[in-house]
Amino acid sequence: MDFGLSEEQKMIVETVRGFVETEIYPHENEVERTGFVPPDLAAEIRRKCIELGFYACNFPEEAGGAGLDHVTFTLVERELGRGSMALTVFFGRPSGILMACEGEQRERYLLPAVRGERTDALAITEPDAGSDMRGMKCTARSNGSDFVLNGTKHFISHADAADFIIVFAATGEEETPRGLKKKITAFLIDRGTPGFEILKGYDSVSHRGYHNCTLSFADCRIPASQVLGEVHRGFELANQWLYGTRLTVAATCVGRARRVFDMALSYAAERKQFGRPIGANQGVSFKLADMITEIDAADWLTLSAAWRLDAALTSDREIASAKLYASEMLARVTDEAIQIYGGMGLMDDLPLARFWRDARVERIWDGTSEIQRHIISRDLLRPLGA
Repeated sequence: MDFGLSEEQKMIVETVRGFVETEIYPHENEVERTGFVPPDLAAEIRRKCIELGFYACNFPEEAGGAGLDHVTFTLVERELGRGSMALTVFFGRPSGILMACEGEQRERYLLPAVRGERTDALAITEPDAGSDMRGMKCTARSNGSDFVLNGTKHFISHADAADFIIVFAATGEEETPRGLKKKITAFLIDRGTPGFEILKGYDSVSHRGYHNCTLSFADCRIPASQVLGEVHRGFELANQWLYGTRLTVAATCVGRARRVFDMALSYAAERKQFGRPIGANQGVSFKLADMITEIDAADWLTLSAAWRLDAALTSDREIASAKLYASEMLARVTDEAIQIYGGMGLMDDLPLARFWRDARVERIWDGTSEIQRHIISRDLLRPLGA
């Protein structure tokens, strides 16, 4: 769809789409089958992305990034959503939360991440703390000029490929209107720090080549200089940046849904049964009509939320709506595409079964569908005192 994009935005969309089709598509099946990304392939993707000027395109120019606005960056993420996450992760979008780096942290973490010299991962989730971030049990105890971390994180995306991890840990407790809650602090922790170990995670049905890891901390001593932001203010810091990741999920879901739809549309026009294309039957053509309507609606929701961010308008509910609708839309679209293909849609010769599996996790990570509905409903009801 053409949303009235500028010529520059159209060029960016075409460039990123071309990159995904030529640099990502050819390697997807092997990577997803083996669960392994060759280091030289990862380095090549990163190198070409840097040459194109897209690396760290989510960062402002003052930090060395491309300085894209939210709408344009969302368009980039939408195109990257067409490809395997195991490979598009090396396209390079460091965690925006690194903008909270100060002083020496900028030289050690922020700027190398923006230049593509170091990669990061974000560690919040724990076995007993998923949606309830304040329920985390990983602790960081102040000890002189250091903090001593103990505990476990899991489901940490691509930590196995990261040079350092942004880790959130409980550093105290406070009374709130809803009872006693943990105080949270964010830390920058380098791979290889004594007491910190990155372990193999779980084998997932979704994004098989995109690994999750378990992190273990056993009396891991971290200097106070590696606190990201302010002590005890990690919850606010996370909330400030997590909404952007939810918008990314919405955008990638739209991109992947369009790829799936294009396949289903072509197949419906070419595949013949009973002497005519299956798309001539309303049982198939109506599916296509519903699919494209939902995809376009998710696209509009997502770009509208990005526009609100650019306009400095409140956007928490709009981003939650985009993430909720786009992730659930993707599940419906992939399922219908397989139905149109019939038995062939479930075979590994095509990527549809992979897209179908991958769609399942989108309703869970970066805030479950239930959390998004909570955000939306509270935004509607709170002003009315309910």
